[in-house]
Amino acid sequence: MRLVMIAPPGAGKGTQAARIAARFGAPHIAMGALLRSHVERGTPLGRAVRASLDAGRPVPDRVVRDMVREALADAKAAGVGYVLDGYPRTRAQARAAYRTAAELGMTAHAVLHLRVDDEEAVRRMLTRAAREHRVDDTEPVIRRRLRLYHEMTRPVVDGYAERGILVSVDGIGTPDEVTARVFEQLDAVEAAPPVDHAASLPLFA
Repeated sequence: MRLVMIAPPGAGKGTQAARIAARFGAPHIAMGALLRSHVERGTPLGRAVRASLDAGRPVPDRVVRDMVREALADAKAAGVGYVLDGYPRTRAQARAAYRTAAELGMTAHAVLHLRVDDEEAVRRMLTRAAREHRVDDTEPVIRRRLRLYHEMTRPVVDGYAERGILVSVDGIGTPDEVTARVFEQLDAVEAAPPVDHAASLPLFA
Protein backbone atom coordinates (compact mmCIF):
# COMPACT_ATOMS: atom_id res chain seq x y z
CA MET A 1 0.00 0.00 0.00
CA ARG A 2 1.36 3.39 -1.05
CA LEU A 3 -0.59 6.07 0.79
CA VAL A 4 -0.53 9.83 1.32
CA MET A 5 -2.32 11.17 4.41
CA ILE A 6 -3.85 14.63 4.72
CA ALA A 7 -5.88 16.02 7.61
CA PRO A 8 -6.37 19.24 9.56
CA PRO A 9 -4.52 19.78 12.82
CA GLY A 10 -6.12 17.79 15.63
CA ALA A 11 -7.56 15.09 13.36
CA GLY A 12 -5.41 12.30 14.81
CA LYS A 13 -3.46 11.77 11.60
CA GLY A 14 -0.27 10.61 13.29
CA THR A 15 -2.08 7.91 15.28
CA GLN A 16 -3.89 6.59 12.23
CA ALA A 17 -0.79 6.75 10.02
CA ALA A 18 1.18 4.62 12.48
CA ARG A 19 -1.62 2.03 12.62
CA ILE A 20 -1.93 1.90 8.83
CA ALA A 21 1.83 1.49 8.44
CA ALA A 22 1.78 -1.42 10.90
CA ARG A 23 -1.21 -3.02 9.17
CA PHE A 24 0.39 -2.95 5.71
CA GLY A 25 4.03 -3.46 6.74
CA ALA A 26 5.05 -0.10 5.27
CA PRO A 27 7.28 2.63 6.69
CA HIS A 28 5.52 5.59 8.31
CA ILE A 29 7.23 8.57 6.67
CA ALA A 30 6.27 11.40 9.04
CA MET A 31 7.73 14.69 7.86
CA GLY A 32 8.39 16.08 11.33
CA ALA A 33 10.31 12.96 12.37
CA LEU A 34 12.13 12.88 9.01
CA LEU A 35 13.30 16.48 9.40
CA ARG A 36 14.48 15.85 12.96
CA SER A 37 16.30 12.69 11.92
CA HIS A 38 18.27 14.45 9.21
CA VAL A 39 19.17 17.31 11.57
CA GLU A 40 20.26 14.93 14.35
CA ARG A 41 22.36 12.84 11.94
CA GLY A 42 23.96 15.92 10.43
CA THR A 43 23.24 14.87 6.85
CA PRO A 44 23.68 17.45 4.06
CA LEU A 45 19.90 17.84 3.95
CA GLY A 46 19.81 18.12 7.73
CA ARG A 47 22.42 20.87 7.66
CA ALA A 48 20.29 22.73 5.11
CA VAL A 49 17.30 22.41 7.44
CA ARG A 50 19.33 23.66 10.40
CA ALA A 51 20.61 26.65 8.43
CA SER A 52 17.04 27.63 7.51
CA LEU A 53 15.79 27.22 11.07
CA ASP A 54 18.70 29.18 12.52
CA ALA A 55 17.98 32.01 10.09
CA GLY A 56 14.29 31.97 10.96
CA ARG A 57 13.30 30.91 7.43
CA PRO A 58 10.97 28.10 6.37
CA VAL A 59 12.68 24.94 5.16
CA PRO A 60 12.90 25.21 1.34
CA ASP A 61 10.53 22.98 -0.60
CA ARG A 62 13.43 21.47 -2.55
CA VAL A 63 15.03 20.23 0.68
CA VAL A 64 11.80 18.61 1.84
CA ARG A 65 11.29 17.13 -1.64
CA ASP A 66 14.76 15.60 -1.59
CA MET A 67 14.11 14.05 1.82
CA VAL A 68 10.89 12.53 0.53
CA ARG A 69 12.65 11.24 -2.59
CA GLU A 70 15.26 9.50 -0.44
CA ALA A 71 12.60 7.94 1.81
CA LEU A 72 10.55 6.71 -1.16
CA ALA A 73 13.66 5.31 -2.82
CA ASP A 74 14.47 3.41 0.39
CA ALA A 75 10.91 2.01 0.47
CA LYS A 76 11.20 0.93 -3.17
CA ALA A 77 14.55 -0.77 -2.52
CA ALA A 78 12.98 -2.64 0.40
CA GLY A 79 10.08 -3.75 -1.81
CA VAL A 80 7.43 -2.13 0.38
CA GLY A 81 4.92 0.70 0.14
CA TYR A 82 4.77 3.76 2.37
CA VAL A 83 2.51 5.97 4.46
CA LEU A 84 3.49 9.59 3.78
CA ASP A 85 2.29 11.82 6.61
CA GLY A 86 2.59 15.61 6.59
CA TYR A 87 3.54 16.15 2.94
CA PRO A 88 2.44 17.63 0.59
CA ARG A 89 0.84 20.68 2.18
CA THR A 90 0.55 22.96 -0.85
CA ARG A 91 -0.32 22.47 -4.50
CA ALA A 92 3.29 23.27 -5.45
CA GLN A 93 4.48 20.53 -3.10
CA ALA A 94 1.82 18.19 -4.51
CA ARG A 95 3.16 18.72 -8.03
CA ALA A 96 6.70 18.04 -6.81
CA ALA A 97 5.61 14.97 -4.87
CA TYR A 98 3.81 13.59 -7.93
CA ARG A 99 6.83 14.05 -10.18
CA THR A 100 9.17 12.51 -7.60
CA ALA A 101 6.95 9.48 -7.04
CA ALA A 102 6.34 9.02 -10.78
CA GLU A 103 10.08 9.07 -11.52
CA LEU A 104 10.58 6.34 -8.92
CA GLY A 105 7.55 4.29 -10.00
CA MET A 106 6.09 4.86 -6.53
CA THR A 107 2.95 6.94 -7.11
CA ALA A 108 0.31 6.68 -4.38
CA HIS A 109 -2.48 4.13 -4.59
CA ALA A 110 -4.69 6.49 -2.57
CA VAL A 111 -4.76 9.70 -0.57
CA LEU A 112 -6.48 9.36 2.80
CA HIS A 113 -8.26 12.46 4.08
CA LEU A 114 -9.49 12.47 7.68
CA ARG A 115 -12.46 14.81 8.07
CA VAL A 116 -12.77 16.72 11.35
CA ASP A 117 -14.62 20.03 11.72
CA ASP A 118 -12.84 23.03 13.20
CA GLU A 119 -14.63 23.04 16.54
CA GLU A 120 -13.78 19.39 17.17
CA ALA A 121 -10.17 20.02 16.12
CA VAL A 122 -9.92 22.98 18.52
CA ARG A 123 -11.44 20.94 21.35
CA ARG A 124 -9.00 18.06 20.81
CA MET A 125 -5.94 20.29 20.56
CA LEU A 126 -6.82 22.30 23.67
CA THR A 127 -7.33 19.04 25.57
CA ARG A 128 -3.96 17.76 24.37
CA ALA A 129 -2.30 21.08 25.24
CA ALA A 130 -3.62 20.90 28.80
CA ARG A 131 -2.62 17.24 29.16
CA GLU A 132 0.89 17.77 27.79
CA HIS A 133 1.38 21.27 29.27
CA ARG A 134 1.81 22.87 25.83
CA VAL A 135 1.53 26.50 26.87
CA ASP A 136 1.99 27.75 23.30
CA ASP A 137 -1.04 25.86 21.96
CA THR A 138 -3.64 28.50 22.78
CA GLU A 139 -6.97 28.77 21.03
CA PRO A 140 -5.92 31.74 18.84
CA VAL A 141 -2.79 29.84 17.74
CA ILE A 142 -4.79 26.70 16.98
CA ARG A 143 -7.38 28.63 14.97
CA ARG A 144 -4.61 30.33 13.01
CA ARG A 145 -3.16 26.91 12.13
CA LEU A 146 -6.59 25.77 10.98
CA ARG A 147 -6.99 28.85 8.79
CA LEU A 148 -3.64 28.10 7.16
CA TYR A 149 -4.76 24.53 6.57
CA HIS A 150 -7.93 25.68 4.83
CA GLU A 151 -6.06 28.25 2.74
CA MET A 152 -3.06 26.15 1.73
CA THR A 153 -3.82 22.45 2.15
CA ARG A 154 -7.54 22.16 1.47
CA PRO A 155 -6.91 22.90 -2.26
CA VAL A 156 -4.55 19.91 -2.28
CA VAL A 157 -7.37 17.70 -0.99
CA ASP A 158 -9.62 19.01 -3.77
CA GLY A 159 -6.90 18.32 -6.35
CA TYR A 160 -6.57 14.69 -5.26
CA ALA A 161 -10.36 14.34 -5.42
CA GLU A 162 -10.23 15.57 -9.02
CA ARG A 163 -7.63 12.90 -9.79
CA GLY A 164 -9.91 10.22 -8.38
CA ILE A 165 -7.61 8.84 -5.69
CA LEU A 166 -9.02 10.58 -2.61
CA VAL A 167 -10.46 8.43 0.18
CA SER A 168 -12.29 10.63 2.68
CA VAL A 169 -13.05 9.19 6.12
CA ASP A 170 -14.96 10.66 9.06
CA GLY A 171 -12.39 11.35 11.78
CA ILE A 172 -14.93 11.84 14.59
CA GLY A 173 -15.04 9.15 17.26
CA THR A 174 -12.55 7.13 19.26
CA PRO A 175 -9.23 6.27 17.61
CA ASP A 176 -10.38 2.64 17.30
CA GLU A 177 -13.64 3.65 15.62
CA VAL A 178 -11.77 5.83 13.13
CA THR A 179 -9.25 3.04 12.48
CA ALA A 180 -12.06 0.62 11.68
CA ARG A 181 -13.47 3.04 9.09
CA VAL A 182 -10.03 3.66 7.63
CA PHE A 183 -9.19 -0.03 7.26
CA GLU A 184 -12.56 -0.73 5.63
CA GLN A 185 -11.84 1.92 2.98
CA LEU A 186 -8.23 0.90 2.45
CA ASP A 187 -9.13 -2.77 2.14
CA ALA A 188 -11.44 -1.74 -0.72
CA VAL A 189 -8.60 0.21 -2.34
CA GLU A 190 -6.28 -2.77 -2.03
CA ALA A 191 -8.87 -5.10 -3.55
CA ALA A 192 -9.55 -2.82 -6.54
CA PRO A 193 -7.82 -3.47 -9.89
CA PRO A 194 -4.44 -1.70 -10.07
CA VAL A 195 -4.29 1.64 -11.88
CA ASP A 196 -1.16 3.15 -13.43
CA HIS A 197 -1.62 6.58 -11.86
CA ALA A 198 1.66 7.89 -13.26
CA ALA A 199 0.44 7.27 -16.82
CA SER A 200 -3.24 8.11 -16.50
CA LEU A 201 -3.58 10.97 -14.05
CA PRO A 202 -2.70 14.61 -14.71
CA LEU A 203 -0.43 16.74 -12.61
CA PHE A 204 -1.96 19.40 -10.42
CA ALA A 205 -2.82 22.48 -12.47
